[in-house]
Formats: sequence, structure tokens, C-alpha cells
Amino acid sequence: MSGYGNYLNLIALSLFSYHVTGSAVGVGAVMALRLFSGVLAGLGSAALAARTTRLRIMVGADIGQGLAMTVLAVFADRTPVWLLGCAVVVTGAGNVCFTVALRSAVPAMVGPEARTRANGLLVTGRSIATVLGFASAAPVIAFGGYGAAFAVNAASFAVCAVALLALRPRTDTEDPGPEERGQEEGAGRAGRRRVWRGAAGLPGLLLGMILLRGADAFASSSHNVALPVVAHAAEPSGPALFMTRFWVAWAIGTIAAHFVLKRAAKGSEWGERAFAWGTLAMSVLFVAAFTGLPVAGLMAVAACAGFADGWTEIVYTSRLQAAPDRQRSRLFGMSATAETAGFAVGTVLAAAALEVLPAPTVVGVFHGAAVCAALLLLAFAATAARSPSPIRRSEGDTHGTGPGTGTPAGA
Repeated sequence: MSGYGNYLNLIALSLFSYHVTGSAVGVGAVMALRLFSGVLAGLGSAALAARTTRLRIMVGADIGQGLAMTVLAVFADRTPVWLLGCAVVVTGAGNVCFTVALRSAVPAMVGPEARTRANGLLVTGRSIATVLGFASAAPVIAFGGYGAAFAVNAASFAVCAVALLALRPRTDTEDPGPEERGQEEGAGRAGRRRVWRGAAGLPGLLLGMILLRGADAFASSSHNVALPVVAHAAEPSGPALFMTRFWVAWAIGTIAAHFVLKRAAKGSEWGERAFAWGTLAMSVLFVAAFTGLPVAGLMAVAACAGFADGWTEIVYTSRLQAAPDRQRSRLFGMSATAETAGFAVGTVLAAAALEVLPAPTVVGVFHGAAVCAALLLLAFAATAARSPSPIRRSEGDTHGTGPGTGTPAGA
């Protein structure tokens, strides 16, 4: 329900921003402000998680966003620009904080063995919420105006907060004792001597996954910006129907990915290679979707792209969740920063590129960058697999010999 409110609000807030600012530049500034607040929230989410529980972060994020939407609903007819700016800062930061806390809390909620199934359910719910939110935005706004759309979003945050407070799921594992903490610190000092160590104290492969995720977000911005343009060109009388067909087929594909991974052997252990191949396939399929296919072909390609999208989302999230509890918030904070920054930069560049280049070219160039990044990660993973460190051998690890055999998420 919270996801539904978010996707409904995504359209409502964009249209409302134009209504308040009166210009496309104003809409871009509001979007940039929202994304920038999300980047800052991603950078600070790990520090916040160290000072409180993830449950409190999620409830606080829901309450903050709900209040912001309530204010916009009340003042929808006379909202000043500064109030709109404050609301988008709260919602941008709150959404990132909630997402980071939820993703890092999943192993504590359901147990490490069930995290892939739980991630699949979350992806399925997000896919359904995307379609319903986009499809109902126009009727809700037409019936009750922007105030009604903001009120529905505020109510969705309230439902989520009440559910969390009623269920009180376990979101944090026990803090390690002095002996365990000493072992972790010793492993950390040894780990820093490893060859395949990345920046920020992370293993190189794990850092590579996060960077590829950012490149994927950068590439995805292009088809999100270009799709309305293509919809109006392909079906001038019904662009909304064109977009609805596309996103419904995409959602069906993401749901299928959940069912396939749930039944796959060792589904919770897929790692860097599976993520890189999924990203590569997704980019190629999104490029194919902009080649002027007939309706049936477009829906088939969109469904396959959705499958690859769902696959990468589940595999990537499950891989980062394999990290120790005290590291997960930091990892997902870095990931949220990379994704938000990549999407923000990509949106600006894609919009500018579409002024002078056709949509298929723009989408092809942007997703071509993601394909190159995926190939680099695959090459890096192959090189790392041929050069296992003595420390890993002493731990009995078989890095590079099977699905999901990536570098552990740090020490």
C-alpha cells in the first residue's frame, strides 16, 4: 500500500510541481531537490542506523512523509514554492531512509535462509504497486484534485506505520559481544591486506556490484524519460494506454522472476556473476523495446526486461544482505546513494539528449554504458576467481566455483 501511494504520488507531484512553479525548469528543480535529499539521506543512513533501531527509522520515515503529504493535501489550493520544497526534501530523504532500513532488516526479520523469498515478495509487491499507482493517478486527480492524491499517499504511509507498530518485526540482530567483536576487528585487519580489496574498506567485487547498480540506475533513467515521448509518437490518441501496456508487461516479468528464483536451487546464494548477467540482459532488452516493435512484440520484450529487472533486484539485494548485520546499513546506504545519484544525473542528461537525438539512440547509448559496466564486473569477477587469497583458502572458501560465490561483505 505504501508503494502504491508512492507511485501515485510520483505522477501527482510532478504535475503539481508544474502547477505551482509554472515552468518545466521549476519541475526539474523540484525533482533535483528530491533526488539530492535522497543522496544525502543515503550517505547518512548508516550513521543513523548505528544510533537507533531500523524499526524506529522506518516508522519515523513513514510518519515524516505522511505529515508532509498531509500538509500538501491541506494546502493544495494555495501551496507556496517553499512549502513544496520542504515537502519534497522530507519525502526524498524519508523514502531512502525507509528503503535502506527495510532492505538491511530483511535477514533479521525472516532469517538469512529465507531472504531471497522475502526479497522476491517485496519486488512483487513493488511491481503491482507500480502498475496500480500509475494507472489510478489520472482518475484520482480528476476526481478529487491534487489534494485527494496527496491524502491517499498520506494514508498509505499511515497504514505502513501502523502495521509496523502492530507487528513489531525483529529488524536488528543482537550486538556482538566483546570476543566476537575482537574477532571481527582481527579479520578486518587481515582483510585489508587482501589483493582484491576495494575502496571504502569493501571487497572489490562488492564495491563493483554497487557501482554497477549506480550505472544501471543511470541507464534506466533514459527509458523512463524516453517512454512518454515514444508513447505520444506511437499512439498520439492514447499514450496512456501505450505506457500502461508496457508497465503491466514489465510487472508480470518481475513477478515471474520471483517465482523462478524461489524455486531455483541455492536461490539465496546467487552472486556477482548472476547480477552482472541480469543487468546486461536487462539493458539489451530495454534497448530492443525502443526499436519500433509491434504491440505483441513490445509487450513480450517488456516482460522479459521486467524478468531481468526483478532478477537483478532480488539477486543484488540478497547478496548485500549476506553481509554481517552491522555492515548492512552502510552497504545499503552506499547503494541508495549510487542509485539515486545515477538516476538523477541520467535524468538530466537524458532529457537534454532527447532534445537533439531520437529516443532509440538515447536509450541505446545510456544502456550501452550499463552493458560495458556489467562486462567489466564479469571480467573483474573472473580475474578475482583465478587469484584467491591465502586468507580465503584458509577459511575453506570456494570463490568462483559456483553460483553466488562472491567475496564476503567485508570484515
